[in-house]
Formats: sequence, structure tokens, C-alpha cells
Amino acid sequence: MLDIYLPVLTGACVYFALPDALKGTLALQLQAIRPTLFFGVPRVWEKIYEKMMEIAKKIKGPVKKVSGWAKGLGYERNERAQYGHQEGGLPLSWIMAHLVLKKIHKKLGLNKCRGCFTGAAPISIGILKYFMSIDIPIYELFGQSECTGPHTMNAPGYWKVGTCGKGLEGTETRIHPQTGELQYRGRHIFMGYLKNEVETKKTIDPEGWLCSGDKAKLDEDGFMSITGRIKELIITAGGENIPPTLIEDNMKDKMKALSNCMCLGEKQKFLTMLVTLKTEPDKEMEPTMVLNGDSLDSSIEMGSAAKTVQEAKACPKWKAFINAGMKAANATTTSNAQKVQKWYMVEKDFSVGGGELTPTMKLKRPVVTKQYMDIIKGPELYGDQFSE
Repeated sequence: MLDIYLPVLTGACVYFALPDALKGTLALQLQAIRPTLFFGVPRVWEKIYEKMMEIAKKIKGPVKKVSGWAKGLGYERNERAQYGHQEGGLPLSWIMAHLVLKKIHKKLGLNKCRGCFTGAAPISIGILKYFMSIDIPIYELFGQSECTGPHTMNAPGYWKVGTCGKGLEGTETRIHPQTGELQYRGRHIFMGYLKNEVETKKTIDPEGWLCSGDKAKLDEDGFMSITGRIKELIITAGGENIPPTLIEDNMKDKMKALSNCMCLGEKQKFLTMLVTLKTEPDKEMEPTMVLNGDSLDSSIEMGSAAKTVQEAKACPKWKAFINAGMKAANATTTSNAQKVQKWYMVEKDFSVGGGELTPTMKLKRPVVTKQYMDIIKGPELYGDQFSE
């Protein structure tokens, strides 16, 4: 839909990122192409965000103050521009702030971009809000191969940060009242899995509703938010259904040093988690043991001498840092069942090459569970309490 059909329909020119895009060539491509529409999976936006954070730390004095002032107005403008919010009311100084932010857009190669989009995996609300502050709203969308691409999407004029948008024209969306599953139908739904009638009937009910496998919610305006995968739900010993993705994202928002986080607790009395730190990638973009970016900055800020993951694991200051972050994240949960009580730092970050992540950076939970079963069963997390 995005690469072939729509460009033919609209007469657009399509550019693809190079294989080494995340190593630095993407920035050069964007500056050369200056696209009018740009789609990137969450990892692309995370890399841009991380690079901008590195640059921001080097800015001092009046330039830093002006930049902060402009970003404040940029965030206010986009906060008001969301669906159902009151637009207008910005001070005349927004004109000056806009000129400042346009310079950032030009350096990013996005000064001609009319729409920036993301999908295929969850994205941090913190990253979305940062781009709002530089007046680059990122519009999330939701879709599956089974519906020929998108089903819901945000776009200029109707968007809400943190949601996947509203259903496309001609489609229907509902949340199953018992399971909370997102179900939808329309002419974009596929005919079925080739030569696999059993799986087809499991996916499409007799009335034509496609069962997505995702738990979701709809707000009063029809904007949809994914709350987790049904297969990924953690059912604790007390019978509570816990969506791990929301907890993991919350932990990463509270602790910028974390690269990945995986919540555990199936049939257990409480939740635990595996965490990894942000590290310097090697030439193949695989994680090393050397702290980098937010993790290195956090180490310096807390007064730790740790420069590697092994040193961080052995450092009491890092232990206190993660305990404090975990406590802060737990304070925002809606129930005691969703609070994490223990954690373990994995030495090597999760990656596509390591098999823990999909190409779109989704966590392969069964793979991680199998790979770190000894740790999960160990005294650090559950020990004798662990249930198969």
C-alpha cells in the first residue's frame, strides 16, 4: 500500500532508506531528499531522538535558553492542535519560535515534510512529546498484513498523541466486551490464509469481523489505543490479567538509561523484570558492553565510575538508581498487581541479531524467556517460587 499502490495512485516518488540507515546514513538521505511524507518504525524515531539529545547536551548559554523557550511554545501549539482541543491563543512570539524550530527541521531534512508517521511497534509517549515540542507531530497508525496495511491512523486535523488514531473511512471498529480484543471489518480485510481454512476461521468470524489478537480501548471520540497483546498478557497467581507492554514502557520512561525491559510474573505472586542498558553498538550495529548515551550520562550524574554493563551491575549506585526508577514507575500504576518488585540486569542488550527482537524491534518474549530461564528461576527473581 505504502510502497507501491499509493505512489502509483498519487504520482509520488518513493525513497527507501539504505541498509546502514541506523548507522548514520539516514540523516544524510533525509537532507538530500527532503521528503513531504516520512514513515519510520519507532526505532528510527528513537535513533533520531537519541542523536538530538546528544547535540542538546552540548548547547550552552543563551542558545540553550532560546531553544528551550521555542520548544515550550512548540509543545503548547501541538498540545492544543489535538482533536477536540481548542486551537489558537498562542502569543505573537510563536512567530519567532517557529523560525527557531524551522532551523531544526532543516537540519533534520524534514523542513518540507507535511506528515511524519510511525507504526509496526509501540513507541514511547516521551519521544512523541519531544517531537511535538520541536513542532514535528508524529502520527501513529495501526494495521496488520491481514487488513492490507492500515486500519486506524492519526493525521493532521484529527490526531491524539498516544493513540493509533481513528478507523479509516468505510471501516468498522469494536472492542469485544468480554475479552477486550480489538476487532474490525471492512473491504480492506483479507480473504484468508492460503490453504489454511482452520486459521482463517479463527481470525475472521462469520460476520466478517477480523480478530486482531490485540487488547485495545476506544475513547469517546473513537480514537483507538493498543493496551497489549492477548497472547502476551501475564496472568498472575491471583488471577489478575496484566498487560506487560504498558509497564515496560513506563519503566523506560522513568529510566532513560534502560534500552529494553521485559516484565515477568506468569502464575507468580508478584511481577519482576529483566532490564538492559543502552550501550555502544559495534560495526554491525550489535550491542557491546560499553555504556553509551543516556546510560553513560546517568552513570556520570549518579556519581558512578561504571563505564560498562558489568561495572554497572556491580555498582551500588546503579542498584539504587534502578530501585528508585522502579518505585517511581510503580507509583503511577492503577493497581498493586501491576507493581514490579524485583529486577535483574542482563549484561547484553536485546537485539535483532541476538534473536530477542523482531526486525521492527518487537520483543520476542518466548525467546527471551527460554534464553534467560536460569536467571528467571534463580534467586534474584523467583527462585523456588517459580512455577512452570
